[in-house]
Amino acid sequence: MLASVTATAGPVAFQSAERQTALLELYTSEGCSSCPPAEAWLSKLKTAPGLWSEFVPVAFHVDYWNNLGWRDKLSSGQYSDRQRSYAQAWSAENIYTPEFVLNGHEWGNGLGFRGAPSASENKAGALRVNSDDGKHWQVHFNPAGNEGVADYEAAVAVLASGLNSVVTAGENSGHVLNHDFAVLSLVTCPLISQTNGFQGAVAIDPNSKGIAGRRALAVWVTHNGELKPLQATGGWLP
Repeated sequence: MLASVTATAGPVAFQSAERQTALLELYTSEGCSSCPPAEAWLSKLKTAPGLWSEFVPVAFHVDYWNNLGWRDKLSSGQYSDRQRSYAQAWSAENIYTPEFVLNGHEWGNGLGFRGAPSASENKAGALRVNSDDGKHWQVHFNPAGNEGVADYEAAVAVLASGLNSVVTAGENSGHVLNHDFAVLSLVTCPLISQTNGFQGAVAIDPNSKGIAGRRALAVWVTHNGELKPLQATGGWLP
């Protein structure tokens, strides 16, 4: 069973299968000369057959390269802090770009660019998100098995693809950089226990930052206060 996508002029919904869909994170920056090859590889995933059903890709642009003469318009201190939180959890001394994180673990794909990640055989439970207007979203998570008392939260990211940037300073000066699956905004919401699983609601702005490009939505569920994703889903927005 693959993740299903329903998209019309009005309502839209994305749903995962029962088994765990992989969340692939890339930490990158327009100010980093070694990042363009990693982003070029990520861009190739737009045509991968497992996109959204086997894996959900997101590219977080960090801001700690901005002091070298070029400010990445996609960057945010929020994303740098997220990467630092991972490093703290792993007892890593440094953070760096490009860095891939797969299902909450550092993924040594940055140099070899292996094939696209696959969904896990582990049953995580079904994650469904839906909206009538593209701005107000309902999140439904029905975890597999019986974990007893559990607290969950959902992370919701608006993504943009098909972006390009003419860089005039810094390590990539003189280059035109292309970006896909770039995170424009990231919000979280608690999931409340209901009769048929856990539910939450979140409001997003699909046009945040006023940046053009094809929009997509990425959603994943974690235990409260944790980074490691339990399940993910997403898809292109109409």
